[in-house]
Amino acid sequence: MPYTSEHKARTRERIVESARKLFNRHGFEQVSIDTVMSEAGLTRGGFYNHFQSKDELYAAAVASFSTCNPFAADIAANPATDARELAHRLVDLYLSDAVLADIDSHCPLYALPEDVARAGLSPQKAYTTLIRNLTQVFSGALAAYPDGDSRAQAIVSLCVGGMVLARTTDDASLRATLRSSARQQALALLGAN
Repeated sequence: MPYTSEHKARTRERIVESARKLFNRHGFEQVSIDTVMSEAGLTRGGFYNHFQSKDELYAAAVASFSTCNPFAADIAANPATDARELAHRLVDLYLSDAVLADIDSHCPLYALPEDVARAGLSPQKAYTTLIRNLTQVFSGALAAYPDGDSRAQAIVSLCVGGMVLARTTDDASLRATLRSSARQQALALLGAN
């Protein structure tokens, strides 16, 4: 008896979630299909029922951040009253200690940039969508500024860059000041006082 479409969808979600966590922790090259499937509690043979290649899985893992992101619960629990408040909260959350510490949920924008750059078109398209979506949140808060789109891109660069650099150092003080400086400049671009 064949599996239902719901079962197939749930299985695919397990594979993508497993892959997302493993790629965040170890990078694309260090994670095998066998490892992903084992982590998902499945055998390698089932992989090809869902994906044609590891690159396709990688693209799905990058794209999944929009549905599993660590900011969603906080934002849903305390909805923003307007685009500006949402943008401020997103900067604070993105550069927070809690998000930096939660390796499994790291945003692919700062967890995987080198991997994505080498991974091919499908992962790059998923990554580009994430960049555009994050930029759009900030553009919405900066609609009154003639250079709002440029400011939004700079804010994304500050948030992602601050986290990339913070992840690379073993100096806790430097990790904190890098993110604090990025936060301060991002909020200044948002027009915060």
